[in-house]
Amino acid sequence: MKIAIVGAGISGLSTAFYLKQKLPDCSLVIYDPETRPGGTMQTVNIGGFLFEGGGNGFLTNKPDSLQLVKDSGAEHLLLPSSDLARKRFIFHNNGMHRLPESPPLFLKSGLLTMGQKLRVAGEFFVAASDSDKDETLQEFGYRRVGKGFTDVFLDAMVAGIYATTPDRISVQAAFPMVVALEREYGGLFRGMIAKRKKGGGPGGVLTSFRGGVGSFISHLKKTIDAEWQLGCPVTGISRDMAGFQVKTEKGSEEFDQVIISAPAYAAADMLAGLDPELTGRLQKIDYSPIAVVGFGYEELEHPLNGFGLLTTSAAGLPILGALWDSSIFPDRAPDGSKSIRIMIGGQRNPELVALDDKQLLKLAREGLRKTMQIDKEPDSIFIKRWTRGIPSYSPGHLDRVASIFEQLATHPGLHLCANAYGGIAMNDCVRNGRELALRIADA
Repeated sequence: MKIAIVGAGISGLSTAFYLKQKLPDCSLVIYDPETRPGGTMQTVNIGGFLFEGGGNGFLTNKPDSLQLVKDSGAEHLLLPSSDLARKRFIFHNNGMHRLPESPPLFLKSGLLTMGQKLRVAGEFFVAASDSDKDETLQEFGYRRVGKGFTDVFLDAMVAGIYATTPDRISVQAAFPMVVALEREYGGLFRGMIAKRKKGGGPGGVLTSFRGGVGSFISHLKKTIDAEWQLGCPVTGISRDMAGFQVKTEKGSEEFDQVIISAPAYAAADMLAGLDPELTGRLQKIDYSPIAVVGFGYEELEHPLNGFGLLTTSAAGLPILGALWDSSIFPDRAPDGSKSIRIMIGGQRNPELVALDDKQLLKLAREGLRKTMQIDKEPDSIFIKRWTRGIPSYSPGHLDRVASIFEQLATHPGLHLCANAYGGIAMNDCVRNGRELALRIADA
């Protein structure tokens, strides 16, 4: 069997790895427009500072990424985050507040008024919804825990994960485990108490790789026996009686099956000639733009004692947040040095991502000055723009995805596997890739 994988991000690489495990004799060709694999998982060394272009690792509360690491023989690269990663902050009302980790700390926190805290406690008595309406995170939050908690905690959280705002994201699509707590137990607190009694809970340790996520991508590539067509964008996919035709600037090649692990908008372009209806459905998936600005300091007085900070929309700042990279994973900066990554744009201020480097640097420094009182010229600078960076699971996302895969089913042998459909985290991408590989192998 000859299989094409279009897109060499973690979804495509996971699919390729498990396909070769289950079908070692299959002929695999992997295409990507970039000259190196990994998609958004890329690590850049600037002056000895390691900056991540996208995510910096995975949580161990799910087994998928850890299993891929073990299956591929990369356990020697694993790098758990430091204890400092447990200390997280929210900038709100012109001040930095530590994210409370327990009920007593929550009661002492200055992030909410006493009335807002009592409203959160009252969640225990809020009846579960019997509606199937696809709520936004804002609607869900206002209903269950109140406006104060939603506009501070959930607003900051969703900016950090999806680079969006609570009113623009579907809680059912983006946070299905939260919705499941209400449906199964009648409420969030009831569900968390029940899970704690069963020994369950969110938990997990943020884990990365020595040398950054790019080191794992390089290792994974070496384990996959395939023909690598990097720096080779796919311009179209068609089908005839013999099979699928994958077209590039180099020509056309025939395959029995094709797996598209590219972003939804790129998949839409490739499939325009094969299925305009499928293309139209794929184009309805939106993305949040985001810019990443990294600063490396050979000397910095600020202790960076924690994971980093997120801002609220009400704070009115140009940054979504800042990750204190060298505190989370010490190998991200040379000994005695420190590094920070600042996130700008998202659905709050999408226009900022289009600014030039000088303007982005100005905004990043302004954000650090107003939140952390850091006004020092960095010694190393990293800038990465993602004009369509993170899939936006906006209201109606589950129905859009269902309609995409319904139409996809009319093309046996054609598959979609990327973070646009069922989870954006590394664990989700690895799981979806593995499950697709198993389905193909068992067919």
